[in-house]
Amino acid sequence: MTLTIAARELRALFLSPLAWGILAVTQVILGYLFLAGVDRFQRLQPRLGAIEGGPGVTEIVVVPLLANATTLLLLITPLVTMRLISAERAEGTLPLLLSAPVSMTRIVLGKYLGALGFLGVALIMLLLMPLSLYAGTTLDAGQLAAAVLGLALLTASFAAAGLFMSSLTRQPVVAAVSTFGLLLLLWILDWTGNVSGGIQEVIHYLSLTEHYKDLRQGVVSTADVVYYLLFITVFLVLSIRRLDVDRLHG
Repeated sequence: MTLTIAARELRALFLSPLAWGILAVTQVILGYLFLAGVDRFQRLQPRLGAIEGGPGVTEIVVVPLLANATTLLLLITPLVTMRLISAERAEGTLPLLLSAPVSMTRIVLGKYLGALGFLGVALIMLLLMPLSLYAGTTLDAGQLAAAVLGLALLTASFAAAGLFMSSLTRQPVVAAVSTFGLLLLLWILDWTGNVSGGIQEVIHYLSLTEHYKDLRQGVVSTADVVYYLLFITVFLVLSIRRLDVDRLHG
């Protein structure tokens, strides 16, 4: 049943002109940034060749591309997740869904996987860009794999937060704005100035981007992976609890 709900959500997304517009705009922007990075590398290549252990195409082209992709995902994920549950409320179909002989966990996971499927398509299309460089050069496969892992975990975290915010309201636009606000807050937490040591450590730990920095540089830390998994789990559980309340009061 979970996969059935996921397929339904994925189909609904791809039937939406907004979803196709999101994919098109995202790929145009990232394609431009990718080509600009390749051009920059070609101009720098003569000087880089004279530097012992200097940065390669992975550091100059791929890593900045994936870093810019995180900003775009911050913008588009709220648009992808905003209708997951709020639209069911607005259209009056949520009571029917909650009355079905399906657990809240399956409903939430189904909707979550549907959103992840769409975002996964966007990530695959993005990944094809750096992989195309293998036609003329080599990449640091380890750093690329770690950066892609980090980007996937970051995207999954965005989607989990968006699903929860969608469960709180009947207005998709409100869900999108509140999701963006929450993610932006967690994004800029590490921009804080000098504060006391203990608080600073907590702020850095809660920051979404702080845990992506090492992964982007090719360093896979268990602490970073666990952070994202806990983040996803917490927001999925909150979404399940929110729908449980709706079912009890329905």
